[in-house]
Amino acid sequence: MAEREARYPGRAPIDAYGNGGFRFAEMSHRGSLLLLPSGIYAWAVDRFDDLVESDFARVFGEAGSIDFLLLGTGDHQRFPSAAIREAFAAAGVGLEVMGTGAACRTYNVLLAEQRAVAAALIAVA
Repeated sequence: MAEREARYPGRAPIDAYGNGGFRFAEMSHRGSLLLLPSGIYAWAVDRFDDLVESDFARVFGEAGSIDFLLLGTGDHQRFPSAAIREAFAAAGVGLEVMGTGAACRTYNVLLAEQRAVAAALIAVA
């Protein structure tokens, strides 16, 4: 039997975060999330220190419908490598970096304003 990709086929605000996951759309998810115009996806990133450019392939695939991405880096703000920042610049997608809590709150406001925003959120304990 083929394994299906974890995906919510729409956009939804983040209702809660912490304890290693998130709540949104009356569901809960354990682990990190990628929130894009095409839906909400499980994101196989557990630690900020492990981030590489290829972790954002799906973001770059939807670059035409995203003005900028909010990167929630965990408990506190940390900046990604120059290679990741350069990849965002090359794709024409802005990159805003903040702790995951701030990224969730900012995403909710911008989503309510119907802005072309995406988010990559690293789960926090």
